[in-house]
Amino acid sequence: MSFKKKYLGDKAFYRSVIRLIIPIIIQQGITNIVNLLDNVMVGSLGTEPMSGVAIVNQIIFIFNLTIFGGISGASIFGAQFFGVGDNEGVRNTFRFKMIFGIVTSIAATAVFAVFGSSLIMLFLDNEANVDIDVSVTLHFALDYLSVAIIGLFPFMIVQVYTSTLREAGDTVAPMIASVISIAVNFVLNIVLIFGFLFIPAMGVVGAAIATVIARFVEMVYIIVYTHKNRDKHIFIQGVYRSLKVPSFLVFKIFRKGTPLLINEVLWSMGTTFVNQNYSTRGLSVVAASNISSTVWSMFCIIMFSMGSAIAIMVGQKLGAGKTEEARDADRKLIFLTVASNTVIGLLLIAISPFIPLIYNTEADVRQLATSFLIIAGASLPIHALIHATYFTIRSGGRTFITFLFDSVYTWCVPVVISFFLCRFTSLSIVTIYFIVQFSDIIKIMIGLPMLKSGIWAKNIIKDN
Repeated sequence: MSFKKKYLGDKAFYRSVIRLIIPIIIQQGITNIVNLLDNVMVGSLGTEPMSGVAIVNQIIFIFNLTIFGGISGASIFGAQFFGVGDNEGVRNTFRFKMIFGIVTSIAATAVFAVFGSSLIMLFLDNEANVDIDVSVTLHFALDYLSVAIIGLFPFMIVQVYTSTLREAGDTVAPMIASVISIAVNFVLNIVLIFGFLFIPAMGVVGAAIATVIARFVEMVYIIVYTHKNRDKHIFIQGVYRSLKVPSFLVFKIFRKGTPLLINEVLWSMGTTFVNQNYSTRGLSVVAASNISSTVWSMFCIIMFSMGSAIAIMVGQKLGAGKTEEARDADRKLIFLTVASNTVIGLLLIAISPFIPLIYNTEADVRQLATSFLIIAGASLPIHALIHATYFTIRSGGRTFITFLFDSVYTWCVPVVISFFLCRFTSLSIVTIYFIVQFSDIIKIMIGLPMLKSGIWAKNIIKDN
């Protein structure tokens, strides 16, 4: 097979990809731009407030990915149900997501309320922070967390609805909901962080209030839209008449979804633990890492969007029993993902010295952030291939393999490397960051043979 035929699609293929990912790109693009502006606003308050908010967001990140992981198992079935035209199947996966989300949100709120201070202190090393007040940073973090936990519930509701809409091929409504939410968040951030007219400046608390209000606005929009368009989205008709989900489907979702849930929890905890290891080198590292990760997210938009495209396009073809078409589409999507992110990585490297200049922080923080961004840009093609591989394996329900490939690998390689290098060597944090980022080359060596073998290409709903 020629290179062009194997890796490049025709015009119809790229039209379908563009039609699917453009709303996701717009949504994530606006989200990340506003997140960057929010980050700059909070950063203008000083290093302690910015670090406190960054630490809380790292902790909430675990909840976010727990929701994502629990929903993902049902989403595999949802995409394949939609591919075969089974609306009742899609309806049942929606109910499963909702039940899981409610239980998880209640549990997370309780944990953050009771153990929030202890979790934050894991990132605050008194010995490493000789120039920054740890108690002040803790105070800002707790103020932010006390409000931010209110937003857990609406975040969960939005994920349940938007994930199901995307499985049904509707990526525009989630985009509109997100844009509205982002606009509300941005305006309220300006008003509440710095104060306006009769409203006093609230600092980090204002940032948290703005985020929570925006979450509720997004939730209301997506619920109203979905139920008003019940003729288009048939799965929503009668979805709340019962929360009962067929036992055989619950069993299948648990069997396929539990590894994904555990994976997302362990992966998010592993990533947080890596950042906690970095934090032992001082709060300046926390601040620099916060800047680089926010900017990194902006440059990962194409990568994340292509992951969604793989999950939806490949999953629908597998559900329809078109295995060879699914493999062909997946191969071309992966090539497009890596090629586009190579260009984006080079762009990030080129502008990395200028981005930290917009932050009101110390010179050493800016210098560290620049170094982190250069390394992140250089490693972007590697992570793009890994991301595409993950969603490929997941699309066919090979969730235990994704568990081994993702979270087990994270705990066995990046976590271990960062732990020992940060605590038991005199290597600079930049060198350590480089080693950790590029350690994922090992992951590529594991993933490529699995992609080539096609063991992931399975229809998991045919027995339903």
